[in-house]
Amino acid sequence: MTEGVVDVDGVEHKVENNTWILGDDEEVIVIDPARDAERIMEKVGEREVLAVICTHGLPDHVGAAIEVAARDEAVVALHPKDRPLWRLTWPDTWPDIDMEDEGVFAVADVELEVMSTPGVSHGGVSLYCESLDAVFTGKTLQADGPGKIGGEYPALADQLTAIGGRLFTLAHSTRVLPAHGEETTIGALEPQFDAWLSGSLTRGSDDQEPGAESPLTDGTRAAGIRLNAHDQ
Repeated sequence: MTEGVVDVDGVEHKVENNTWILGDDEEVIVIDPARDAERIMEKVGEREVLAVICTHGLPDHVGAAIEVAARDEAVVALHPKDRPLWRLTWPDTWPDIDMEDEGVFAVADVELEVMSTPGVSHGGVSLYCESLDAVFTGKTLQADGPGKIGGEYPALADQLTAIGGRLFTLAHSTRVLPAHGEETTIGALEPQFDAWLSGSLTRGSDDQEPGAESPLTDGTRAAGIRLNAHDQ
């Protein structure tokens, strides 16, 4: 774990990021490389990094993207609508690949399908892996519900549309692997959707004092998903 702070409109928020490493003994894709490239590359080891995929352009999702990609000259992928956010962290460079809805990435005999899931940012995406029965949801959907920025929902209607129309069409058994917090399943979250639509997410949100710090934990966590059966 490494300490990390994100500044939102002049207010600092402590955050914990999950960086997902998907692959086998030879090659990997790194999803949402947070701020500690050295820690992430320790987890990668000698395996080749084929691609670095950013589900959003927010600083705590792309902070180590260039360093993680550099060793193996891996491509960096981001949705083009999040390019302005990318430039806040990397003003002198651009991602290599502009992701689009229904695009596909392959690693170690499995595929990741790009699902456009905007709301937290205009170019937010999720990555669905049917063969693993898992979806990497970035900030769009977390174990405690739709993700926020600095305690707020930038475009909640768009976010709920993406969650209901895309993510909640997946099987209930699908593992939800977010950029923050613990994993869950589609089946565990879907029963809450009607309450979210009825306003439960924003009801009482004014109770928090201005400038109050987000109660999330410091740090960056790098987690791996190995595709060899003996590594599960």
